Amino acid sequence: MKLTVPDMALVVLVGASGSGKSTFARTHFAPTQVLSSDFFRGLVADDENDQAASPDAFDALHYVAGKRLAAGRTTVIDATNVQRASRASLVKLAKEHDVLPVAIVLDLPLGVCVARNASRPDRDFGDHVVRRQRGELQRSLKSLEREGFRRVHVLRSEAEVAEAELVLEPLRNDKRELTGPFDVIGDVHGCAAELDELLAELGYVDGVHPEGRTAVFVGDLVDRGPDTPGVLRRVMAMESSGNALVVCGNHEQKLVRALHGRKVNAAHGLAESLEQLAGESEEFRRQAHEFCDGLIAHYVLDGGKLVVAHAGLPERYHGRASGRVRSMALYGDTTGETDEYGLPVRLPWARDYRGSAMVLYGHTPTLEPEWVNNTMCLDTGCVFGGKLTALRYPERQVVSVKAHRVWYEPARPLDASRPLGGREPAVLELGDVTGKRIVQTAHHGRVGVSAEQSVAALEVMSRFAVDPRWLAYLPPTMAPCSTSAREDYLEHPEEAFAEYRAAGVETVLCEEKHMGSRAVVLVCQDGVAAKRFGIEGGGAVYTRTGRPFFAAAQNDELLADVRTAAAGLFRELDTGWLLLDAELLPWSAKAGSLISEQYASVGAAAQAVLPSAVSALTTAASRGIDVADLLARTTARSSTVDAYRAAYRRYCWPTSGLDGVRLAPFQLLASEGAAHHDRPHAWHLSTLARLTGPRFQPTRTLEVDLLDAASVARGVSWWEELTAGGGEGMVVKPAANLTRGTRGLVQPGVKVRGREYLRIVYGPDYTLPPNLDRLRKRGLNRKRTLALREYALGLEALERVARGEPLWRVHECVFAVLALESDPVDPRL
Repeated sequence: MKLTVPDMALVVLVGASGSGKSTFARTHFAPTQVLSSDFFRGLVADDENDQAASPDAFDALHYVAGKRLAAGRTTVIDATNVQRASRASLVKLAKEHDVLPVAIVLDLPLGVCVARNASRPDRDFGDHVVRRQRGELQRSLKSLEREGFRRVHVLRSEAEVAEAELVLEPLRNDKRELTGPFDVIGDVHGCAAELDELLAELGYVDGVHPEGRTAVFVGDLVDRGPDTPGVLRRVMAMESSGNALVVCGNHEQKLVRALHGRKVNAAHGLAESLEQLAGESEEFRRQAHEFCDGLIAHYVLDGGKLVVAHAGLPERYHGRASGRVRSMALYGDTTGETDEYGLPVRLPWARDYRGSAMVLYGHTPTLEPEWVNNTMCLDTGCVFGGKLTALRYPERQVVSVKAHRVWYEPARPLDASRPLGGREPAVLELGDVTGKRIVQTAHHGRVGVSAEQSVAALEVMSRFAVDPRWLAYLPPTMAPCSTSAREDYLEHPEEAFAEYRAAGVETVLCEEKHMGSRAVVLVCQDGVAAKRFGIEGGGAVYTRTGRPFFAAAQNDELLADVRTAAAGLFRELDTGWLLLDAELLPWSAKAGSLISEQYASVGAAAQAVLPSAVSALTTAASRGIDVADLLARTTARSSTVDAYRAAYRRYCWPTSGLDGVRLAPFQLLASEGAAHHDRPHAWHLSTLARLTGPRFQPTRTLEVDLLDAASVARGVSWWEELTAGGGEGMVVKPAANLTRGTRGLVQPGVKVRGREYLRIVYGPDYTLPPNLDRLRKRGLNRKRTLALREYALGLEALERVARGEPLWRVHECVFAVLALESDPVDPRL
């Protein structure tokens, strides 16, 4: 006997004591799926047979069952459940969580149950208890379906129990195995000619797409338009041949009731459908009736990444089955009020949607399709003279055809039909970023952010950062190469080359490390920012922690220079915006106060004191006092201070406003529809080299073949030349850009800083042997791990912004990068 159980269900085992419910549960279900009343009595009373503890035990059992059902996990209740009242509470629990209740009844003979109890010393109650339980069970058998159980399986003998086979069935709305590509089509409403035109525009020939695409209809195929039978004929043929999926709309639901002969109000276009169907054959009407009656309320597709429902669907209902879910999918949620046109006022569910699945729907016509929190309404009022619209998935490309005419006058003007919950200027909420958070990234799995880190990031974001609508990306921290074993060096290119070679990288690109500050530049063409990012302006230039570099006027001036220089890139990439990773020079443009108040003050004090100390110690030595060691140390420190002052002075040059400020872009992060981390660094640098003018600083590079000793030697020599001339050093990156190695994601770049530059970081005296020996023990693992997590979050943000996902989805990743920056990692690394 095969017992079918929905993949998401509350399974209630029903049977008298001794019928074998616990053995059946162990045989057919995982231990974690089974909640036993005996076990919960033991939890609350230390005695599984203490019947006085049953109320508390069942309270705890129901609580745990509710948590499992909320998470969409099949749950099995192992208790006698022979009384209607105990079952009613479980059916209610299933309905509250929109899962199907299933009863599996073990109706074994009385003698079998009594004999089994007699063999168990912990079951010392009399036979009359089992007899009473079987009597209650017998009286319940005929009423289980009426009580609300969607499936009832009854096993009446030991043989049937032994031979039973449990079969888990996916729900009818579960089509996660179908990955597309799809063309999701909005409300057709009997507009057959426009449907044929749209299908042709999408590439379908006689209902079949040559590339194997599948059409998905959001419902409301019928009513109001001129040719409901023609629409049904086309869609039914596509569905039966496997070229289309169709969800039920409220108009199909009403048509079915009318065809069933039930009394319905023939308003809102139903009369037209019935009149048109009356002219068709009896066979066609029967087929249309069966087709509409069998439609599913919503589908979950592509591994759960796409949900299609006629009126939309909040995340908590995805993939679930109940009358409430079907009603929500067909009609949406309303306030119970009507507007001035007599139509129901609908609740703005899309405004509050925070699910990861894309939800596509129709039902409420709008002038233009618009993304709202990863949802889109595709009903653009074709029957009212608007357009018939489809969305290509996963491409996110909107395709529309104009209505041939106004076929049906709307109850309210189409320009007043925009649903509540459209895009608002500020769509971020505090709940999006507070507390402990887990961000799923495509390239590094799950990245966690603690509540404490979130608080620290919120402080920075709220007080210092640019408007979060500009923050499409924050760059990751960069790890240094492994500590060098060479005498007098803390960092050296040989370690960077060896690390990448060990990770399976064969070619790296060495980029000159500019003497500036990391800068992200989001530049938009006129009018693009408001539509694309929900904010007026031409863009933003900000630091790696989201802070602005300049006042508004200077920001606009710098962006104007970038916009002019990038005119060709805008055309070539067919985009209205560009996101660049760059260095802004000089360092003093951002860190002027740091240099003057920290570095320069230390240098000035040391220069004032140490020469005098050397002079005094020299005098003392001439008088025969033994200060030779102290004199040697002080003389050495005096020379290191001179080197220290020379090092930070290279990072300063005069600027007035933007005069003297230069930008060195080195990576084109994203543009409309594309994130570019899959392109090699050589492409990025050659593309950005076209940004020319006095504002732009080129980036010198050298490619190194790690399998060629001569090439590696050239890389080392190049670094030595850069640093000997006063340069900061270089960044070594996999030439291919985004790279996975033998142990997963490879560091996007490691910095190899010059010996003199490191004086700024570690202090004037860091090269003295005792100090250098101590610094060689610095721990790098925490910094490296942090760099990879932030890199993965940055990639995720770029991919989300390129796909046009809502701001809260992009900002989730950006905020997480900022939160991770509060980790207690040595800032000198």
